Amino acid sequence: MLESCTNIPLIINGDDFGYSEAVNRAIIQAHHQGVLSSASLMVNEAAVAQAVTLAKENPTLAVGLHLALVLGRSALPHSEIPHLTNQRNEFSNSPFLAGMNYYFSKTARRELRREMKAQFDRFVTTGLPFSHVDGHNHLHMHPVIFSEMLELCEGYGVKRIRIVKGEIGLSLRLDRRNLPSKLLLGIVFNLLGNWCEKKVLGRGFIHPRKVYGLLQTGAMNEEYLINLIKRMEKNDSEIYAHPLSLEASELESRENPGGQRELLALISEQVRNSVTDAGFQLSNYQSLRGIEKK
Repeated sequence: MLESCTNIPLIINGDDFGYSEAVNRAIIQAHHQGVLSSASLMVNEAAVAQAVTLAKENPTLAVGLHLALVLGRSALPHSEIPHLTNQRNEFSNSPFLAGMNYYFSKTARRELRREMKAQFDRFVTTGLPFSHVDGHNHLHMHPVIFSEMLELCEGYGVKRIRIVKGEIGLSLRLDRRNLPSKLLLGIVFNLLGNWCEKKVLGRGFIHPRKVYGLLQTGAMNEEYLINLIKRMEKNDSEIYAHPLSLEASELESRENPGGQRELLALISEQVRNSVTDAGFQLSNYQSLRGIEKK
């Protein structure tokens, strides 16, 4: 239990930093003008160099590794990881198929370890402080990947990670659209989250007690975000979003149709006021309390 109901750390994170210039601009705008306090960097994507430059120009923005093993590009060439990528160095677009491959194929798992280390190494070469590690489409919580990720985190001295769980009840009270798929997704990640929490016990890892965003991806508008913050448990928590610049191209807008709404929510004065009124303090992973679940 927390001793005080004020100044409780709340991370508001922008995922997919480095994916495109439109995403990069949105994350920096939401940090300067709004409530975004943290970002997760995709080290293999087209706009990563710009993202690193922007992060160094904005040192108050905490940046972690967004480990990408699906729906993205690889660090290693296809010739070194032929069971993970196609000839264009792209991972599978299906989290389910990728997860099955990583679980059942010993060859794929060997390649997976090398690719994950390569992404950790790429983050190190940016020169940015290592805030935390999470994963694109949360595939980092896959049992094979999570176990390997923990070993890499320990080797690189990173002890703060995202474990997605605990959102389902509150999220469905706020928005019951697409109820069957939300129920299924929420139950799966609650089960995975419980397993991940057991894996980190006694190893000194720190993670937010609750993580919000899974069931509302692309629909985190101002009204939803205000109501969410008002009703969240008073624990160290994270809300993640996928903001997109208002000047994004038509193609970028099609790829992330809810991103501009999410940006508008993140820069809303009403949202900022709701954070303060609820007793939270905008923070990053370094502010989380090192209390392990018993």
